[in-house]
Amino acid sequence: MNKKIILITGASSGIGYQTAEILARQGHTVYGAARRTEKLNRLKPCGVIPIEMDVTSEVSMEHAVCSILNQSGKIDILINNAGYGSFGTVENVSIDEARRQFEVNLFGMARLIQLVLPSMREQHSGRIINISSMGGRLVSFMGAWYHATKYAVEALSDALRMETAEFGIMVSLIEPGLIKTDWGHIAADHLAESSHGSVYEKQAKKTSDGIKRQYSSRMPSNPKIVSNAIVKAVNSMHPKSRYLIGFGAKPLVFAHAILPTKLFDFIMKRAS
Repeated sequence: MNKKIILITGASSGIGYQTAEILARQGHTVYGAARRTEKLNRLKPCGVIPIEMDVTSEVSMEHAVCSILNQSGKIDILINNAGYGSFGTVENVSIDEARRQFEVNLFGMARLIQLVLPSMREQHSGRIINISSMGGRLVSFMGAWYHATKYAVEALSDALRMETAEFGIMVSLIEPGLIKTDWGHIAADHLAESSHGSVYEKQAKKTSDGIKRQYSSRMPSNPKIVSNAIVKAVNSMHPKSRYLIGFGAKPLVFAHAILPTKLFDFIMKRAS
């Protein structure tokens, strides 16, 4: 296995933290990026190098990428893991909150890709691994803005893969289904909060409770399944373009492709 210089965003907790630890233990040079680097201190014994970065700040991203290139001379792999989910109806979620989701989930990712591409192109090799979701290929009830960001991540990644192939740069999407993290509870809380006092309040409360039940049940997959997929995309000589993984991902994407739209809408409303 060739040792790589890796930059991973959102490394201070959850899947990003776990993935950074695994890759560092495998011998890769891993730069773990987060807004608060003190949260990365526990990863230092594994060899992870903390680096401060806010994906909503261009200056912050430019400084981080320049620092890595000055220290290590290159970036072989970029893992765009930073992101968050915030549910709510199209009518109730403020445009400011919608913009923030796009800034974190899409535009920050896109700018970071722009910053690493010149060095990858110069060395005629590189990998970009974008963490998407099965929610980039289907829409769950009352999750419009979150899904809009993930659909955009899918489109951007597909275009990028075609554009950069001739320069030896490979692009992979990680598309998890239901995963046992705090993500579902955070999204559910925001759904209930954003719909409070609106005409959607009753249905939003019911949906929020349903999401929490799902994420508290045994259905969601262990987060390790996501970390393992990312590690495979890093180490494989021929990484897949898509890794559709975790509970519900493959059957739901298949159902979305073959079922009539109204029937699928009915199923998703009932499932939520």
